[in-house]
Amino acid sequence: MRYFFSTGEASGELTAVALAEAIARLDPQAQFEGIGSSRMRAAGFAVRYDNAGWASMGPLAAIPRIPKLLFICLRTAAKLAASKPDLVVLVDFGAFNVRLAKVLRAFGFRGPILDVYPPGTWLDDPKRARAIARVALPLTAFAHQRDFFLSLGLPIAFFGHPLASRYTTRVPRAAPPPDGGTIALLPGSRSGELHYHVPLLLRAFELLKAKRPNLRAIAGPADEKGERYIKEIAARENVTGLSFAAGTAGAIADADAAWVSSGTAVLECALSGVPLVALYVISPRILRYAQKLRAGRFIALPNLVMQRRIVPELMQEQVTPENLAAEMDAVLRDPSPQYREFVALREALGPADAIERCAAFAVDLAKHPTR
Repeated sequence: MRYFFSTGEASGELTAVALAEAIARLDPQAQFEGIGSSRMRAAGFAVRYDNAGWASMGPLAAIPRIPKLLFICLRTAAKLAASKPDLVVLVDFGAFNVRLAKVLRAFGFRGPILDVYPPGTWLDDPKRARAIARVALPLTAFAHQRDFFLSLGLPIAFFGHPLASRYTTRVPRAAPPPDGGTIALLPGSRSGELHYHVPLLLRAFELLKAKRPNLRAIAGPADEKGERYIKEIAARENVTGLSFAAGTAGAIADADAAWVSSGTAVLECALSGVPLVALYVISPRILRYAQKLRAGRFIALPNLVMQRRIVPELMQEQVTPENLAAEMDAVLRDPSPQYREFVALREALGPADAIERCAAFAVDLAKHPTR
């Protein structure tokens, strides 16, 4: 059977690849194609459009990309309507993917469309939920969203978080020596995230190094562009003691803790058992828009899931080198509270075989689209 995956950024690709690998174990002859980038190519996908540079911070930054993305949306929908894959899987990136689903239906595609991580997870918006349910079958990673859709009488699938079983929680580490430690720097992948986060993180590292002279940092940029930018800023600021690793997994492998741009990487660290401090800074011009979308008191996924502060998080004016250094120093001195909370977080994210259950559901949907 043929499966088409549509993603818009690195975090969506991560889930797409994990789900495709699980599908392939059930359907060894499966063929995978879609919209993605290097991670999907490496996994054997036939990538029809490369999504590099698609992600943006807020609607204003997205405006220049709209004509190109609209053209890709229309062309992709036309090709899918003609080629009729057995299953279309949309992964996150709702601004593009929900429109793709609507256009697909308008072009006469009657096959199953699965929307993994449907938008509005923490925003209970009945209008949006109904709009998604009209064109696709949502597959959520969170019990809260499942309960909300069901309260409206809308179909939705939930088997736990697809990535929960992908990470093994390491044995808790003792606190590093008071004069040292190793910190992972995970500033995000979008250009705006790099612009705002990298200088602040490097200054925080220098501040903390004055207190901990043997402190090391390992940066885990998402791609070559990110690595070049971090090296450029580090050279300009004369930062020493900084090394590089491939992505989140490489950076946290030997880290005592991590500074992490809020997003999927926060969840990766928590599920891997790496204590962290989450941060996020956005442009002042889109801050008002972001505040409308922000749900409750939290921005970091672990805190959102547990509905309490299990990891420190800093946003906007709170993200200063001094605050980043102080929060990290506290985590390094005593990481044990986070280790205890990570056990509860993993339980809250559902069963260990969630990805296998999601894959079985996807394969069954492809085989029996009208069931």
